[in-house]
Amino acid sequence: MNETSEYYRDQVAVVTGGASGIGLALAETMLAYGAAKVVLADFNDENLRRETARLNAAYPERVVGLHCDVTQEEDVKRMIRRAAECGGGRVDLLFNNAGAGLGGAFDAQTNEDWEKAFALNFYGALYGIRAVLPIMRAQGGGHIVDIISGIAFFPMAYQTMYSATKAALNGLTLALRYELWDENIRVTSATPGTTATAIWKAGGNEPPPGAQTPEQSARTVLAGVARNERLVLGDEGDLSGAKHCFHPEAATGNDEYLLNVARKRRSGEWVV
Repeated sequence: MNETSEYYRDQVAVVTGGASGIGLALAETMLAYGAAKVVLADFNDENLRRETARLNAAYPERVVGLHCDVTQEEDVKRMIRRAAECGGGRVDLLFNNAGAGLGGAFDAQTNEDWEKAFALNFYGALYGIRAVLPIMRAQGGGHIVDIISGIAFFPMAYQTMYSATKAALNGLTLALRYELWDENIRVTSATPGTTATAIWKAGGNEPPPGAQTPEQSARTVLAGVARNERLVLGDEGDLSGAKHCFHPEAATGNDEYLLNVARKRRSGEWVV
């Protein structure tokens, strides 16, 4: 055992978007670390049934799959309530991971598109936080982790919705960290880094060379969460972005790089 695995031992954890990609890797890694119960919350019932059965075969009676549409507040409330019931009244960790990598030209996006984007990538996490806080307060503490993206601090052209929603979630998370600190409720913002998941193919692209696996991302995120880091950075690219994007001395270089990305994307070449 090490410091990271000990943090998750005997804990009850909920992971939204938990039936695939990084969410599934977070869940499976916490089970390997000795979590008492992990709740997979997901909208995709086929994935949910398959992965819940697979993990329960490996970790008997320690995995629960719950259907949840995070864009619907009542659905999130119901899921958190059922998760606590399955966890003996506890929810020690909430990973607000559900989301989508939204792309497209700004001119082609309607207000309805923007509302749907915020419903998924921002309000889904906000609903989870609201629902879990009474439970964590009653049990004397807990840890809320919001999965953002490096795009929150390195916004790119043709990803305006993704940039805006993840930046908003990052701002919410980091401000809330200090509101809840004295209640022994930890709050962490975490980027997964460039990771090979279905989010790339959903956008019609392939993961870039060198993309890490979901398991690698999960281990990095879980280690940072265990250390109670304010902002967990999933890879060197996210670390560089966080350091340089808003640094005044880097403005000219950032303009050159991001303008080049925009022009290539406009021509049909999806670069990062």
